[in-house]
Amino acid sequence: MSISHTRLRIASSARRVGTTRRALLKGAAIAGAGLVFRPMAPFISNAEAATPTLRLLMWQPYAINETIAEFESKFGAKFAPTFFDGNSEAFNKMKVGGTKDFDIVQGDGFWPRLYFRQGLTQAVDYGKIASMANVFPDFLPPNFPLLADPSGEHKVAAPNCWGGYGITVNSSQVAAGDIGSISLLLNEKYKGKMSTNSRFEENIALIGILAATNLGTISGPRPDGNPFNPYNLTDAELEETKKLLIQQKKLLLTRYQDYDALDRLMRGGAVWAAPEFAETYRHLTVLKQDGKLDFDIQHVLKPKEGGLGWVDTWMISSGADSERVELAHHWMDSFLKKDNYVRVVRSTGYGGTVDLRDLLSPNEIELYFQNRSSEASQLHMFDQPSSPEKWERIWSDVEAS
Repeated sequence: MSISHTRLRIASSARRVGTTRRALLKGAAIAGAGLVFRPMAPFISNAEAATPTLRLLMWQPYAINETIAEFESKFGAKFAPTFFDGNSEAFNKMKVGGTKDFDIVQGDGFWPRLYFRQGLTQAVDYGKIASMANVFPDFLPPNFPLLADPSGEHKVAAPNCWGGYGITVNSSQVAAGDIGSISLLLNEKYKGKMSTNSRFEENIALIGILAATNLGTISGPRPDGNPFNPYNLTDAELEETKKLLIQQKKLLLTRYQDYDALDRLMRGGAVWAAPEFAETYRHLTVLKQDGKLDFDIQHVLKPKEGGLGWVDTWMISSGADSERVELAHHWMDSFLKKDNYVRVVRSTGYGGTVDLRDLLSPNEIELYFQNRSSEASQLHMFDQPSSPEKWERIWSDVEAS
């Protein structure tokens, strides 16, 4: 697939709907011309199938027809995916007997360690995945410790795509000295020229990083003994976060509901800065490269205080027998091969943990953040709020202010 094809996909009917990252992933991938997904039965037993069957509980955008066809042809196997939208949904399926129904399950952030700790998955043998040599070292243990258990003895997952929740900036309007910090989103110089999405989780977590920085608690000892996690804020940090969010609310033009809306706001010059999943950044960057945008655009992936991100992974179910474990390793190896992974990155439009710089054009390297893996691996991974009730109460107070 050429860069022009990718541009077409990003700039046309590939526009996203909804406000969740998964909705964006799904929308982007569905728009890939020729990449039609094939929902299949959740599993086919050995008794029913003449050939080995790999049963996957996975995100739909990664079920790419060409990739599946090549895998099935090479290994004489059947590919049987079941799709889910969120980590909680997949985890609950695995908890209620899914280990017998699935051989591979996907998850991101802290989920692979949780699956492994609860006995729902088994260790992944990197020695059986030759393509791991293609993965940026930034996304491998010990540099990226969440792919191993706390002891480091067992690898709990293989990496896949990644992304962040950074700040897209019209750098023709925002002063260079104001770019690079979360505090840009509270800068009164840009009152009425900023927007955030409407989801409370990302708003609280991102501003929570700034709150902890302001309080000086971000690098200090934590009550739970673990490193700082913006999804596990103390009461004092949450109170500071609420204060900042109330300040910020007065500076916002609006909270965008979807990326089409944010695209229009930024392209028309109504908004100069907004945190987002880099979808609007990529769209506007393509327009700029095509000479259809008359201002400069930047995406701050990792603000100086810290940022939010995610890394999708592949895990092996604890219920998979030796034959399916072998097949699961073959799938991961095939998926991470460079020739296939180029297709994955171009069809999903997201960052890749595989180094493809020798296969991509300079514009694509910039578009897919191939030179920014060191930033990505240092992001705070998406998680669930430690106290959803407190977070919802704070967001209600902010909205009512």
